[in-house]
Amino acid sequence: MEFEYKNNELYVEDVRVNDIAESVGTPVYIYSKKHFMEQFNKFDKAFSRKHCISFAIKANSNLNVIKTFAELGSGADIVSKGELFRALKAGIEPSKMVFSGVAKTKDEIKYALENDIMMINLESVDELYAVNDTAKEMNKKARIAFRINPDVDPKTHPYISTGLKKNKFGIPYDEAVESYIKARNLDNIEIYGVQFHIGSQLLDSTPIYDASVKIAQLIRELKKENIEIKAIDVGGGLGVVYNKETDAPPSVEIYANQIEKAFKEFPDALLVCEPGRFLVGNGGILVTQVVYHKTNINKNFIIVDAGMNDLIRPSLYGAYQEIQPIKYKKGNKIVCDIVGPICETSDSFARDYEIENPKNGEYLAVFSSGAYGFTMSSNYNSKTRPAEVMVEKDRYKIIRQRENLEDLIKGEIL
Repeated sequence: MEFEYKNNELYVEDVRVNDIAESVGTPVYIYSKKHFMEQFNKFDKAFSRKHCISFAIKANSNLNVIKTFAELGSGADIVSKGELFRALKAGIEPSKMVFSGVAKTKDEIKYALENDIMMINLESVDELYAVNDTAKEMNKKARIAFRINPDVDPKTHPYISTGLKKNKFGIPYDEAVESYIKARNLDNIEIYGVQFHIGSQLLDSTPIYDASVKIAQLIRELKKENIEIKAIDVGGGLGVVYNKETDAPPSVEIYANQIEKAFKEFPDALLVCEPGRFLVGNGGILVTQVVYHKTNINKNFIIVDAGMNDLIRPSLYGAYQEIQPIKYKKGNKIVCDIVGPICETSDSFARDYEIENPKNGEYLAVFSSGAYGFTMSSNYNSKTRPAEVMVEKDRYKIIRQRENLEDLIKGEIL
């Protein structure tokens, strides 16, 4: 295991977490390179057919994290010009990049075409015409896929569900064939693929299989119209374990088998996958220092130096993330709310949570913070964002410096 207690002290690979916290300060994100590599290889080996793994950069966009996957042959799933810029800087091959997102600007479309990425995943017919117009101005042909909304319930949190009719993403399934026909009639469009993504943190393989079966039927209908699909982009969404007491997500082998089963009659199409959380979620922790203890009548609080600006998942989604001291002393346990310094009632990492009572100045680890942690952080309350550290075996390095006060006002004009 990359995160384990040895002699009652938490280690990341072969490095004591306490050593990093004392040297770098807190709050700090700490990642295990070994975990990232093992998860990628596990995902890669689960598929038996021609495929491309395009890491969903929104999950963790640090250049060193992206580079780790680039060196393993990964592509990138991007949703902005900035993420494309990061992917290029980290060494991702443009031919392995797919560009998603519902509101791509002309500037972003141009940047994607200039870098000749694999394909642009279109979310509307309006966007189709915008891409065609931009490609015409550049005297290029744009490779595209339509993101199809299969109206399949992913059985996940409503905020991270993306494949239902009521969600903002994609073309309605019933309008898909008509949309592709419109694309075929445009001079600067090359139909390349089809894409779908039903949601994040999937804990059941049935919805992804059901959605895949519907997309397979769409590909058959497109074939009748002499529209060839060269790439099938199944999105991402495979979940990770946050809480040992909840249902575990399906194995990646089951996930891959279900997808390959659904698309077995299209063996020549490139299968594109966009894992994010699966690759990095359990590969990181957020370490925070206990600042104060407080009791309001019968309510206990542990107040830490990290806040919802550093890690917003518990506040935004009510998400569970395990929290433990980095040093066990077998002391008294306490039931408390673990809260941060932000001036919002929602600034909480856990409520009515049982934990070994730490002393002021000691450190806690918030586990499973490798995905949607730093990438969703902010400077709310003019808080500086934390440092990021990568551990490899018995060494660690800072891969993002902690922000300082001058960083807070960079770009502002007085």
